[in-house]
Amino acid sequence: MKIGLAAVAAVMLACVGLPALAEDAQIGAITIKGAWSRATAPGAVAGVAFFTIANTGADDDALVSAAADVAKAVELHSHVMEGDIMRMRQVPTISIPAGQTVALQPGGLHVMLLGLKQPLKQGTSYPLTLTFQRAGSVTVTVPIQDLGAMPPGMSHEHMGDHMDHMNGMMH
Repeated sequence: MKIGLAAVAAVMLACVGLPALAEDAQIGAITIKGAWSRATAPGAVAGVAFFTIANTGADDDALVSAAADVAKAVELHSHVMEGDIMRMRQVPTISIPAGQTVALQPGGLHVMLLGLKQPLKQGTSYPLTLTFQRAGSVTVTVPIQDLGAMPPGMSHEHMGDHMDHMNGMMH
C-alpha cells in the first residue's frame, strides 16, 4: 500500500508544475486553436498572444477586436518592413478568408496586450475575448509559456526583430 500511495503522491506533485493547456474555441465557422502567450520579464508593460484562426465557412470574416482583463488595452498588430527594419504596427482588422487558416505568430500577426496590470506568469492562463465581424465574440483560454517560448518549427533567428521590439517596450 505504501508504494501505491507514493506513486499517487508523485503523480500529483508532477502535475502541479504543468503549464495550462490551450483550449480550442469555436463560434460559427470560426475555430481558434493553439492559443499561447509568453511570460513577461519583471517590469514589462506589454505582452503578446498568438493562435491560429480557421474559417471553415463559405464567407470571409475578420477579427475586428480583442479584449483581456490582464491589460489596459488590447490591439491587433502586424509586422511590416520599413527599409531594412521590421516594425510592429497596429492594424484595424485581421482578415480570415473563407476556407483558410490564418496564423498569429511571432514575427507576424499577433495580439498585443498593452499596459499589463500584472506580469504574465508561466504556468498560468488568462481569458482573451475575440470579436469577429460576422461570427461574433468568443473567449479563449490563453496559457502562458516560458519567456523564450517559440511555436513549433520557428527558430530564434526569426524572432530577433520581434524580441528587440518587446525589450524596448519593457520600460
